[in-house]
Amino acid sequence: MYRKSKLGKSYLALLAVILTLTVVLAGCGGNKENNASPSVAPSESQAATESASPSEGAAADLPEVTLSITFPGTSPKDEVKVEEALNAYLKDKINAKIDLNMIDWGQWDNKINLAIAGREPMDILFTAAWNGHSNNVAKKAFLAVNDPNGTYGNLLEKYGQGILETLPPAYLAGAKISGLNYAVPTSKELAEQGGVIYRKDIAEELGLTAQLDAVKTIADLEPILAEVKAKKPEMTPLYLKDGENFNSHYFAKYDHLGDGNIEGAILKTAADTTVKARYDFPVYKETLNITRDFFKKGYINRDAATAQITPQDALKAGNVFMGVFSLKPGKDAEVELTANLQGKLKQIYMTDKTVSTGETAGSMLGITTTSANPERAMMLINLLHTDKELNNLLNFGIEGDHYTRNGDIISGTANTPSYAIGSSWMFGNQFLNYIWDSEAADKWAQFKAFNEGATNSPALGFTFNAEPIKSQASVTINIRKEFDPGLDTGAVDPAKADDYIKKLKANGLDAIIAEKQKQLDEFLASK
Repeated sequence: MYRKSKLGKSYLALLAVILTLTVVLAGCGGNKENNASPSVAPSESQAATESASPSEGAAADLPEVTLSITFPGTSPKDEVKVEEALNAYLKDKINAKIDLNMIDWGQWDNKINLAIAGREPMDILFTAAWNGHSNNVAKKAFLAVNDPNGTYGNLLEKYGQGILETLPPAYLAGAKISGLNYAVPTSKELAEQGGVIYRKDIAEELGLTAQLDAVKTIADLEPILAEVKAKKPEMTPLYLKDGENFNSHYFAKYDHLGDGNIEGAILKTAADTTVKARYDFPVYKETLNITRDFFKKGYINRDAATAQITPQDALKAGNVFMGVFSLKPGKDAEVELTANLQGKLKQIYMTDKTVSTGETAGSMLGITTTSANPERAMMLINLLHTDKELNNLLNFGIEGDHYTRNGDIISGTANTPSYAIGSSWMFGNQFLNYIWDSEAADKWAQFKAFNEGATNSPALGFTFNAEPIKSQASVTINIRKEFDPGLDTGAVDPAKADDYIKKLKANGLDAIIAEKQKQLDEFLASK
């Protein structure tokens, strides 16, 4: 059940909740001496909940409204068809129509930043700790959903009872900023582990399977990528882009303390709680150097610094051998479906399993301050956490058209590619999702096992409030966009990192790190 206590002194309670819950979720971490295994996912009875109704007033008494859902992805061919099905289903639920607003991943950050700055009307907006959530909260982009003194009161209490009954409390507790939630986390796996997904059919053809099975480090990939380049010159051995590379938080294990876009971090896998710039961690420069070596040898796509498409879309194009991913059980099977490469992909875990607060807030739906219908928006988010039919309709399309179903197992049709959005991890309760016949039937049990042995970040439970340094954060985020894409993908000489850190320091980095350290120290002292 929902806990009203604030973070800080409730840290131990938060950990106790995570440790005692018996449902399926994945864990992330930090302190290697604290290897307790989070297990936070809905119980079977909760996950099986079929529907939820507005807590106040019947649907017939509600005026019809249109709610936009804005999230990253590529608009599918049958988007309008599925919207019409959603509208028909929601008519008797909350009397709302849906406008799916998908923005390509490559344009997501720029377009959303412009929309927030321009105060464009939006209702429900995807957000995440790694995607600037804390900074956007400081910009007043999101309503607090559990503020009893807010304009709309405590929306969670009024219209989100299904969320409070089914979402493990660790999520809401971990995603709070100064005691309030500005978005509702998705109930999904919690642990994270970095690695790669590769074309196993190509690996078998080239006799690389045994080498790939033995991969443990980035350096282990070198002879494999060299072989692919030599034997398959038409393929890109390794696809990288900004945010999806060996320096990504899930691979290098940076804990940015709540917002991956704001510089200043600790390591999830270390006990030290001294906040530093990534530049000051040895792993940062080591990773830049080996990535640069790969780039110079021609293993990495030449447009890596400016590439816009996701690794899964790059694999879908058919000319990419390998990409870097945040992994979980069955991630390769999920990508196979989206990339239309069934039976041709395999994943390799390459890092420790870890849990940080960023994972509790790793996928959320927020209600914007420009929404004309916040109450109805909360009703819809509540349904996505409780209504199995609605959840699967949004994620997989129309039964009998985009898939066929046998119990909770679904199979593709000739029209599956017309609505394959690959966004199930963004919406409500992922444990309501049907399972594709190409996935493991015990997928959710595998998620539970995935949590075991995960390392907890020493800052687990803490989320940085960017309000005191929002001006410096805005400037340094733009500097990050200038330097990170080239450095992290190997397209630029690692020596440029010296210019990067100098520019950050000249524009407020020390103040940001000092504020992060101050808030973190206060949090740790309150434990």
